[in-house]
Amino acid sequence: MATKNEFEITKNDQEWRKILTPEQFRVLRKHETERAGTSPLDKQYAKGTYVCAACDLPLFISATKFNSGTGWPSFYAPIDRAIGTSVDKSFFMTRVEIHCRRCGGHLGHVFDDGPAPTGKRYCMNGVAMKFVAR
Repeated sequence: MATKNEFEITKNDQEWRKILTPEQFRVLRKHETERAGTSPLDKQYAKGTYVCAACDLPLFISATKFNSGTGWPSFYAPIDRAIGTSVDKSFFMTRVEIHCRRCGGHLGHVFDDGPAPTGKRYCMNGVAMKFVAR
């Protein structure tokens, strides 16, 4: 688990605010969650790559995306070495938080109720990503 100073890309809040929308800043930098069903990426099923909205690191490919019915874009596996994890003990529960390994941006959480072959559900905030079509 990396600390703030261990990421390749580091910026202070003012620098992040210059390049992110207010909603992206709240999710990526302040670990908030977008409302379910609000991201157009939830229903995006074209071929392409989902990249970090803060630093453009490729995170997930469309072949690993599935409709989880949760209202957030969901994937069963990330791109190798794209993400980092940490323990999130907010809201009186323990979850595994997913963040961009390059800039540390909060992406979402991973759960053990996904489809084969991994059995994982990477439940991501759509606002934390951008879709790049192939």
